[in-house]
Amino acid sequence: MTPASIPLLGIALAIVSAAALAIGNLLQGRGVQDMLARNGRGSKPLSLVRSRVWLAGAVLLGVAILLQMGSLAFAPLMVVQPLGVTALVLTTVITAVIAKRMPSAAVIRAIVVCVIGVAAFVTVAALVSTQHAITDVQLIAVLVVLGCVLLATGIVLVAGRGRPVPAVLWVLLGGVYSAFVATLGKTVILRIQTALTGRDFSFDATNLLTIGCIVGIGVAGALSVYFVQRAHASNRPEVVVAGLTVVDPTVAVILGITILGEASTAPAWAMVGFVVAGGVAMAGVFALSRAERPPAGETV
Repeated sequence: MTPASIPLLGIALAIVSAAALAIGNLLQGRGVQDMLARNGRGSKPLSLVRSRVWLAGAVLLGVAILLQMGSLAFAPLMVVQPLGVTALVLTTVITAVIAKRMPSAAVIRAIVVCVIGVAAFVTVAALVSTQHAITDVQLIAVLVVLGCVLLATGIVLVAGRGRPVPAVLWVLLGGVYSAFVATLGKTVILRIQTALTGRDFSFDATNLLTIGCIVGIGVAGALSVYFVQRAHASNRPEVVVAGLTVVDPTVAVILGITILGEASTAPAWAMVGFVVAGGVAMAGVFALSRAERPPAGETV
């Protein structure tokens, strides 16, 4: 039995990963807010490492990433990645229990929209997705896209220096780079599985590209962590988690469809379904951001 033959295990791991993601983000959000309350917005981020709450959240996020990588070994990216929306629901429930108050009607509506969009996306993906070995050309394409995103991010941040920016920008950037961690992680997993199956452990250009993927994971992961901490400073935990569980899979699935070919055999109706469901889920994220009424935008 190969890992690809038991997708249900991948789905189970993705759901457990979402639970760790929810609790980890709540703890990190609390750690960031505690730091700001003590030291103000000009405080040094390094002070976060002295917060036990923040560190506990970081450990849980590390566990969530490991579980996520495990889930990608057993099921296609476009099936398991969107299941992270479970974390959004858990975050909202836990926050409501801690605060001893029900979420507002606007928040509930936004979350329902997110869940409906993601659920529809996963349903279509489960019916039409396939996974196969990643070619060198596909891997290079993913790395090129990551390079373009890095360049675009740099231009936006430099051009916006000293100007107010929407608080949701940090959420979106955190989700985008988290998506590249998942996508590149998926390529590394598939290439390792292929090498193990074919017992090919030679050191050649293909393996150099795999190393390039691992470097890309490190860069994207570091930026995702940075932007998520910025997001926690100006958004409620529900909004941050929404970015990681809706923006992340949306970008990852787009890469999975357009570059990795996970929907290469999908009919036209499935493509329409992907676009509509993804649009609904993203609309839910922006609605949630507005419903939460985060603090006024800070400067870059």
